[in-house]
Amino acid sequence: MGDRRGHTRGRWRSAGRALVRVVTVWAVSTLTLLVLAGLLPDFQLQSADGDSPTTIAVTAALGAGAFGLLGALVWPLIVRALLLVPALVLGLLVFFLNGSLLLVALWLIPDGRGTAAPETAVLVAAVMSAVASATATALAVRDDDAYRRRLYRLADRKRPRTSAGPEAAPGTLFLQLDGVGHRVLGDAVADGLMPTLADWIATTHTLTPWRTDWSSQTGASQLGILHGSNEDVPAFRWYEKDTGRLMVSNRPGSAVELQRRAVERTGDGGLLTLDGASRGNLFSGGADQLALVLSMAARRGRRNRSRSGYFAYFSDPANAVRTAGSFAAEALREMAQSTRARLRRETPRVSRGGLYPLVRAFATVVERDVVVAAVMGDLLAGRTAVYADLVAYDEVAHHSGPHGRDTAQVLRRLDRSLALIAKVAEHAPRPYRIVLLSDHGQSPGPTFEAAYGLTLRELVRAGCGLPVPRRVRRTRWGHPRTESGGGSEARDAARDALRGALHRGVDERDELGREGAEAAAVAAARAPEPVVLASGNLGLVSFPGVPHRMTREEIERLHPGLLRTLAHHPGIGFLLVASEEHGSVVLARDGVEVPVAELTDDGPLAVFGPGAADAVRRTDGFPHVADIMVNSMYDPATGTVHAFEEQIGSHGGLGGEQGRPFLLWPRDLTPPPDPLVGAEQVHQVLRGWLREAEGPQVPLEISPSSGDAEAFLPVSDPAVRDKNG
Repeated sequence: MGDRRGHTRGRWRSAGRALVRVVTVWAVSTLTLLVLAGLLPDFQLQSADGDSPTTIAVTAALGAGAFGLLGALVWPLIVRALLLVPALVLGLLVFFLNGSLLLVALWLIPDGRGTAAPETAVLVAAVMSAVASATATALAVRDDDAYRRRLYRLADRKRPRTSAGPEAAPGTLFLQLDGVGHRVLGDAVADGLMPTLADWIATTHTLTPWRTDWSSQTGASQLGILHGSNEDVPAFRWYEKDTGRLMVSNRPGSAVELQRRAVERTGDGGLLTLDGASRGNLFSGGADQLALVLSMAARRGRRNRSRSGYFAYFSDPANAVRTAGSFAAEALREMAQSTRARLRRETPRVSRGGLYPLVRAFATVVERDVVVAAVMGDLLAGRTAVYADLVAYDEVAHHSGPHGRDTAQVLRRLDRSLALIAKVAEHAPRPYRIVLLSDHGQSPGPTFEAAYGLTLRELVRAGCGLPVPRRVRRTRWGHPRTESGGGSEARDAARDALRGALHRGVDERDELGREGAEAAAVAAARAPEPVVLASGNLGLVSFPGVPHRMTREEIERLHPGLLRTLAHHPGIGFLLVASEEHGSVVLARDGVEVPVAELTDDGPLAVFGPGAADAVRRTDGFPHVADIMVNSMYDPATGTVHAFEEQIGSHGGLGGEQGRPFLLWPRDLTPPPDPLVGAEQVHQVLRGWLREAEGPQVPLEISPSSGDAEAFLPVSDPAVRDKNG
């Protein structure tokens, strides 16, 4: 009886505290309306003839109450109805919808005392939402139960999905800091940029590097980590001769096809097939709960909920207000930083104009906020395994470089996000182990074009005897700098390489003979132009007119100067090409030629560090390896590479920090092998950690037929191809 009375008193106290919070928020909102009405000429809370202060206060209270009720009852329905709207459009539309709700609230006030111009209503609604949210949060923080309920509401959770207690098996949260290399993270911790991680490393976690495959980019790494296989992913983008399709890892159609192939190859749904959630990733990992997952964006079906993370975040209009403010601030910050770099003549530098400030703001603010909110919901729901990707650093480092003030600011904000997630994990219905990792690092350096005055595509065209822009023929080769591996020797070598390509020597024709030279010229004229693709400092050259992988001998018959032009260029480290005589060979400067079967980490690949030979050998066996694989030069003294695209912080090939991401893991887990090599081995480590929690957390043996591979994609309809096939 006493327990029942105590429980009843507890419920009454809880209800009383809730009532106090509601009344307080209402009062603060009323006061906010009164202040705004006094400041904004187009916003009125009184009749044209004037009213008493009491009447105006009552009008403000009615308006605040109506606006609060509409926000609680109508707003979630509106946002859910707009899930198909692109995220950036939805974030902007939120303001106009919120303003419309305020106009409706004012319309409901008796006697028509509340009026506002439409543009003023947008501003008033934004301020009201922000003030009400801040007040509710401040009141809830003092009450643990109220704070938990607010977290559940913000994460679109009414209550924990499981009532597991402290003795429940721990869940595992995998957080990927996209593009953050092992060195960058270590420096950031040492410099005090990331105090949350510094505390983890000092008390509970261990930091270790791992080594990527040759294709050091998110598509290959995340596919291997989440699905256990990144076989036949030679680069970020590549051309497939058998289908005539251009594969690009961050296109929905390509992503869903890569996931399908991985599932078919492994006979397994992925890392997250048991009670998992995938947030902000390229691939689903077999998870049923999805938000911002690219491989699901190309598919249709009732189980496709890849946009549901937007609802969890924008269901509170205050989130839109806060994110919009941060979005605008980030765009302005990027414009200021870009202007500063230009005025100071900082090098290397790439163009950062056009829409890039908005792209950066979306990656560093909107995507971060939505993914963090989705992760909060997963923790409060008690999910077994969650994998989320935060892309902010990678986006900024491409254009600002991997080291410096711009990226330092991003790392500080990422650390605050990690602190928030750790705080929310304390309120989860089960304990959580947080594992941090990255998919690759980034290597600095001027672009290939900035260093040598032409693009890789133009160099390939010159080597094939195809027309090139006039500026390429006129170039003086004055761009290379000592810090990028240049100097007079590089200028001379680059000039000689281009001259040899543009002006075929008589000796070449003498070697071929007159008839052979004429036949080669006719064949080259009839052949389709080569497809030249860039993936950071990794280039791929394919000849679409030949259905098979061309050999060195075939290429030299068709384009006698191409391989020599590429291999002798100072901006290129080495080439991989098939050979009729040796199977496949690596070609480098000074006539170096090593069969892949005999390749070691010495010789032409010595500068690229341990494991380079095995990485090249593995890629050589891929069905869709390009006819010519081109890796840029790498200077170990400066860490410099040359991206074949407009990036001064790049990744995609071999050379430097891009190939050394990190793994930060709780010390109570089984240590990973040393060295840890390749994304597929990282998958095995993560899978083992899931099993350590309580029995097998991922199905140990799933063997679907090839026709059933799509069953492990959490959708029902077939893939929708992108515009490239």
